[in-house]
Amino acid sequence: MIIINNTDIAKTAVKPDQYPDTNWPEVAFVGKSNVGKSSLINAMLGRKRLARTSGTPGKTRTINFFHVESKLYFVDLPGYGYARISKSESAKWGEMVEGYLQSRPQLKRVFLLVDIRHEPNANDKMLYEWFEHYNIPFTLVATKSDKLKRSQVPKHLAIIRRNLGATEPPQAFSSETRDGRDQLWSLILDSCGFDVL
Repeated sequence: MIIINNTDIAKTAVKPDQYPDTNWPEVAFVGKSNVGKSSLINAMLGRKRLARTSGTPGKTRTINFFHVESKLYFVDLPGYGYARISKSESAKWGEMVEGYLQSRPQLKRVFLLVDIRHEPNANDKMLYEWFEHYNIPFTLVATKSDKLKRSQVPKHLAIIRRNLGATEPPQAFSSETRDGRDQLWSLILDSCGFDVL
């Protein structure tokens, strides 16, 4: 069980010259609006309100960097696919996120979040295929697993896997129960070349 004692928001950016000027490894979290990115980050870091959560989709409109134990950054990327923003603003978000994902050498792994209760949508599929095309290391995470009966979880993971054509099932995760937290931390440490934090 990993216990985090030292974490805070380090930078809020909309363009590369605002990114942190360090060589610390970074892991990024991306998914459609309201999929539970901020809740997952808070659960992973053992904090309640570090990453801002909201019932209003599209709340995160910047790239937010959270330093973790002065060794790495968690990067919260803006959610995608929210209908109430304009097409021009949506395109601007796309450029911002794509620019970060393609040009950041410190980025070691991306976690693509989908809601376990729903089949992946067109945006989820597009991003999944985009990561594969550009050979960006990523892990598929199915959030909100506590919303299903435990017996239903494998079936829903299989549906997501089949829908995306994934080679492996997603990692189930619950911000409420912390199920999946240790598995994600193991992946993060391995991706960043750490044995411990």
